[in-house]
Amino acid sequence: MQLILDRLAQLADKMQGALVIDSYRVFHGRGRCFPGLEFVTVDFFQPVILITLFAEPPESWVEQLIAQAQPLFNPGHTVLVVQRRYLPQAPSEILWGELPESIYARRRDSRFNLHLAQQQNAGYFLDMEPGRLWLEQHASNRRVLNLFAYTCAFSVVAIAAGAEKVVNVDMSSAALNLGRANHQLNGLAKSHSEFVAENILKSWSRVKKPGPYDLVIIDPPSYQKGSFIAAKDYAKVIRRLPELMPQGGLVLACLNAPELSEGFLKQQFDEQCPQAEFIERLQAHADFPDIDPEQQLKLLIYKIPTA
Repeated sequence: MQLILDRLAQLADKMQGALVIDSYRVFHGRGRCFPGLEFVTVDFFQPVILITLFAEPPESWVEQLIAQAQPLFNPGHTVLVVQRRYLPQAPSEILWGELPESIYARRRDSRFNLHLAQQQNAGYFLDMEPGRLWLEQHASNRRVLNLFAYTCAFSVVAIAAGAEKVVNVDMSSAALNLGRANHQLNGLAKSHSEFVAENILKSWSRVKKPGPYDLVIIDPPSYQKGSFIAAKDYAKVIRRLPELMPQGGLVLACLNAPELSEGFLKQQFDEQCPQAEFIERLQAHADFPDIDPEQQLKLLIYKIPTA
């Protein structure tokens, strides 16, 4: 517990020295690098401190942490939320402070709408930052296809970095509506983005129509019953890449499934798109240490040659 308290003390110091702080992971226990704390993560989305519990903590653990952490902060400037992911519907509880009507993930000059204390996922994934940094460097003047776009954070980053256009595809209209709101929040021109609410695996003609593309992002859920199961469905996406980008281009292939290795994803490319050239695996974010790199988020870069 002391390690988490130390990290929270560092956060309190940052808050005294800066008006605006980028969102970040304060503590990552899930990577099993800190024995006895595998069940907990702590994130900061100013002004909210979000403690997420993935298993039932030891008796009185939360109460003791809160009692020692609260004096570090001004309750008028911070809100503490505890989410219990190990319980059905992942309920959240506000333990101090008042939740603002609007809460954002902050990334330099960009903001992203969050729905903290309402749903299991907040709407923005901090561990995806290496992918966003890579996209910033490669999006300029490109036509981007953002598959499994969710709330379209990749799209906001790409357009801000000079992408010609981004087509966001997701089966959830509600998620895409949040994506539209994220574009509006950041003052991005409507002409640079398109939103397609379709089941990707059943609507390839609709996905292909706004193309061709020269950069494709694949960021699917690892397991979503009835829509996408990475172990069997990722191959169906990879085999479509040549027709989506006949003039060639770059692919950011994401895999957030601890049970599936980097080797699994490479095998899918070898079998389904053998002409694709593996470029690199992006290094995981330093805020997300893991005792086993194969358990971490996999972000692989491929180059597709001209057909």
